[in-house]
Amino acid sequence: MTTSEEEIALADADAPYHHGNLREALLARAEDVLATSGADSLSLRALARDLGVSHAAPGRHFRDRQALLDALAVGGFTRLNARLRAAVGDSGPVTTRLAGMGRAYIDFAVAHAPLLSLMFTAKHADRSSAELRELGHQSLEIAAELIALAQREGVVRAGDPARLAQVAFSVVHGLAALAVGSLLEDTPLEEATELALDVLLTGLGAAGRTP
Repeated sequence: MTTSEEEIALADADAPYHHGNLREALLARAEDVLATSGADSLSLRALARDLGVSHAAPGRHFRDRQALLDALAVGGFTRLNARLRAAVGDSGPVTTRLAGMGRAYIDFAVAHAPLLSLMFTAKHADRSSAELRELGHQSLEIAAELIALAQREGVVRAGDPARLAQVAFSVVHGLAALAVGSLLEDTPLEEATELALDVLLTGLGAAGRTP
């Protein structure tokens, strides 16, 4: 690239975009591509073309493709954790809130299956960032804290809350995976969700919707 071309690219990158916030526009478009075509189809150059900006412009926000993928994962965990916290913060008995947290996870996992897969892949990568690992761990911590509260109220069996939370996540994650893979056959997802949560709460020692 000549000096003149470099100056033009930098000018493009510094100019105000009609998209408003280019970083958010890139992430939104990237999530659309991820959902429809998969992670292998993502590239900064293609996103720039889709948004009508210079190919150099995304470099102001993401140093490379991996940085973009990590940002998608961070955003995904942030949204998932917000949904889990909202369920935990609802009024009502602790068992109702545990069930609500399970529904929140299943809803997110089914609606954003490619993103969730990317989130876990990025979290467990050798070079994952501290921020990404922390956000990924927060999901388990949110569940463990609610389980610990349920234990104090005498509606969940004794045991390490984190271990119990892992088992709980395995149930709701497994159901979501079956739904995404169209493996529930003729069972509606809502019905399967309620049955799975009943079985889970019973197994935790918290049978029923209320103490």
